[in-house]
Parts: sequence; C-alpha cells; structure tokens
Amino acid sequence: MDFKNKVVVITGASSGIGKSCAEEFAKRGANLVLAARQFVTLCEVTADLEKKYGIKALAIQADVSKEADCEELIKRALLTFSKIDILVNNAGLSMRALFNELDLTVLKSLMDVNFWGTVYCTKYALPEILKTKGSIIGVSSIAGYRGLPGRTGYSASKFAMNGFMEALRTEILHTGVHVMVACPGFTTSNIRVAALAKDGKSHGETSMEEGKMMSSEEVAEHIVNGVAARKRTLVMTGQGKLTVWINKLFPALADKLVFNHFTKEKNALIENHK
Repeated sequence: MDFKNKVVVITGASSGIGKSCAEEFAKRGANLVLAARQFVTLCEVTADLEKKYGIKALAIQADVSKEADCEELIKRALLTFSKIDILVNNAGLSMRALFNELDLTVLKSLMDVNFWGTVYCTKYALPEILKTKGSIIGVSSIAGYRGLPGRTGYSASKFAMNGFMEALRTEILHTGVHVMVACPGFTTSNIRVAALAKDGKSHGETSMEEGKMMSSEEVAEHIVNGVAARKRTLVMTGQGKLTVWINKLFPALADKLVFNHFTKEKNALIENHK
C-alpha cells in the first residue's frame, strides 16, 4: 500500500513503538500528526522526520486521558491537513504490582490512558475516517488476551480496548473502514521503566530481560505492514501466538504456565511455593 500523502495520527509518539511507527509511516511517504505529553521531545521527532523524509509532520501536546485534549488533537489535525486516513491509538501506560497491595488510583490511571484514550481519540476521528475509508489501529498487548499477574490494571485496560475495537469493527463492518488490533509481545521500550508501582510512582527499572525482546522498530514494521494489508488482528511473536492459543484451548494450563513464567522475572512479585 502506498502511504504517500496519507494523513496518520499517532498517539504516544515521542518514544517507543509510537515513535518507531511515525518513522515507518514517514519512510513510506505519509504525513504525520504526532501526539504526546512530552512536547519538546515530540517537536524534535517531527523536525527530524520532516528533514529526513521530506514529509509534513505536526506535533501536538496531548494527554489522551483528557477528552478535551483528544478532541483538540483531531481538530488541529483537520485544520492542518483537512483529512485523516489512519489513527494509531498507541499511547499506553503499564504497571507492576500485586492487586492486593495496589492503590486503586493506579488501576484508574491505566484505564484512563489505555482504554479511555483510545475511546476519546476514536470517537472524534471516526467521522473523518469514515469519509476516507481509512484505518483505526489499537496497539494492545498479549495482556489483552491473557491476564498477567502483577498487571491487573494493564490487562483489564487492554481487554477493554480489545472488546471496544471488536465491537466497533462489527458496527462499521460494511463501511469500508479498516479496524486492526495489534498485539506485540514484550518489546524493548521505556513502557516498563515508566510502569507504575503499587503507590503510583514509576518503577524506574525493568523486571525483564530486554535483550531477548522484539525491538520497537520491528513492531512498527509489523504494524505498518498490517495496515497496508488491512489485517484484522496482529499477534506478534511466537510466544504471543502460543499464549493466545493455549489460553483459548487449555485455560487451566495457561494459568499454571503464566504463573510459573512470572515467578522467574527479576524481583518477582509472586513465588512458587512448590
């Protein structure tokens, strides 16, 4: 698919998967509207992409947990480019804490960003995407198919996103709009470093072996290829596909396997008492 002169809106675009998606779309000729809270970094990203690829890019400071910010994001995208072809709901927040010890404001924060951020942006962009018969993408997670220990809020928010996207896809099935849920496995990005602890503060370190994970650039390439092929669902990594398959067919076994896997992470939150 030729993305030349397509207008792509990406949330959470200042780092990680969002930034890599911006570069991948720019490489293929798309114009960009990039949103994130880190405005200075975002301006650097847009300037770099414009210079590197000769495309047009607009940086907009936005907190997707705020409906007004999402509405303003879409308004400004239309003021600049007069259309929207693709919306990538990528902005995300993670956590690492046992539910029993968790301050519930943490769970609420994750729902506000991961679920409501997707809902708000999609709500305001949908009328325009219906006109262009474009694409709506939700960057979800394997945690949206299989609940993960120590990530109750993250799993809940991604399950909610998956359900929302599936229902929306069915509602607009015959409109020509493409709806895709992209589910990376564990990815090398700052999402785990910025993950919230039980008290709502950032962990500041990752509990996982980053070297064995898919890079954000690889994930972005899969996502953009998925948009080009208008795929319905994109489950990345062999481990991710196996997890979804086992959880569907053998859920009790999945409980044990996932439990055992997370007892082996660094500074594990759960212990195997066998």
